[in-house]
Amino acid sequence: MRAKEPPKSRREEYSEATRQALLDAGRAAFAANGFQAAGMEAISRAARVTRGAFYHHFEDKKALFDAVVVAMQREAAARIEAAARNERKIWDRLSAGIEAYLDACEEPDYARIVIQEAQAVLGEPRYREIEETYPTALLIATLRALKRDGELNADDVDLLSRMIDAMICKIGLLLPHTDDPRKLRKDGQKIVATVLETFRRKV
Repeated sequence: MRAKEPPKSRREEYSEATRQALLDAGRAAFAANGFQAAGMEAISRAARVTRGAFYHHFEDKKALFDAVVVAMQREAAARIEAAARNERKIWDRLSAGIEAYLDACEEPDYARIVIQEAQAVLGEPRYREIEETYPTALLIATLRALKRDGELNADDVDLLSRMIDAMICKIGLLLPHTDDPRKLRKDGQKIVATVLETFRRKV
């Protein structure tokens, strides 16, 4: 039996609440104004904390932005898992997961912070690390499951996963700039499905 965790002290609860307030305020500021225009003073005021409290939790604005991106990618992964859980067949779970991810891409906060700005602000290595810890990890796990069950004919499943992920992310990048998001999603998902179909082994 798993040992029961001791209750958090009042100081620990306050520290967690302060950190969450900064994350919430940072997310709102980055979504509304972008990383460059968002100011630490304004974020601290919105979170109702001192500048000293800000620096207690985050080294600088970039560190806060990093934490916001991690939180948003964790949320996106949870949504993908929840959508996939409703499907019995793995191929259907894959489709449901892609649909859930594109739903997230159409949300203004996610589109601006994660899709449009995160890679430039954090750099490619860190951005990829976060992505592969959350949404991409689910895609890799799903395709590995298909390979394991003999339903996927691919020698390098991880490479295929990353290439499919790149296609899906490209759809996400294009969504904010199209006049017809529904058509773009439909056409993009058809292309992704067509590529995946070439690796599908009939059982």
